[in-house]
Amino acid sequence: MTGRPRILFVDDDVSLQRTVAVLLRSHGYEVEVAGDGAEALDAQATRPADVVVLDLGLPDLDGTEVCRRLRAASSVPIIVLSARTAEADKVEVLDIGADDYVTKPFGPVELMARVRVALRRAADREERDATPAGRVLAGPFVLDFDRRRVLRDGEEIRLTPKEFDLFALLASRADRVLTHRAVLKAIWGPNAVEQPEHLWTLVAQLRKKIEPDPANPRYLLSEPWVGYRFATADPASSS
Repeated sequence: MTGRPRILFVDDDVSLQRTVAVLLRSHGYEVEVAGDGAEALDAQATRPADVVVLDLGLPDLDGTEVCRRLRAASSVPIIVLSARTAEADKVEVLDIGADDYVTKPFGPVELMARVRVALRRAADREERDATPAGRVLAGPFVLDFDRRRVLRDGEEIRLTPKEFDLFALLASRADRVLTHRAVLKAIWGPNAVEQPEHLWTLVAQLRKKIEPDPANPRYLLSEPWVGYRFATADPASSS
């Protein structure tokens, strides 16, 4: 995994595959190409992309059926790229769950703008879904999501907005490992996944405020080469 946003481009036109793949890679995206519907569904199931760009005129499954199956399996943004211009075709695929519809022929600037919008909306949706309302208990801490405060023994721990975002993300998923990539995307957006130094700095800052001994973390634990985990059980008590 490179940490770059992944785009799955689905089209049976080999010339267009090459052109779009070069375009996307030139803008820093990781690209996988599929030439038919079955290949696209397999690719997304085994190597999930961050955005799927999907042609409707595929040689095996119609693109509307591929869209339907993709949407049933995940919330991945789907941009339909098709020569079909009839309003009924657009309405059908949008009703099925596509996020956007681009008519062929298309300009490269327009396609890149649509991809950026899809990634931004996905990041916004992740952030909304990741932030519960009300209060959550996490070990000795109380997270007040409505007022964006963290309390310990009734006393507020003063956190910056980004420190709160990190604490809330990890503590609301207590005892689960979140990858570096997932944390970077959730807090800074998809364009930050190759800037782990931001995360290292933020983790160090947060540990100074919540850990009894920041050099030997009790709550915000590192999972080497993978990510971070908020621990509710004391590691020393289970050894």
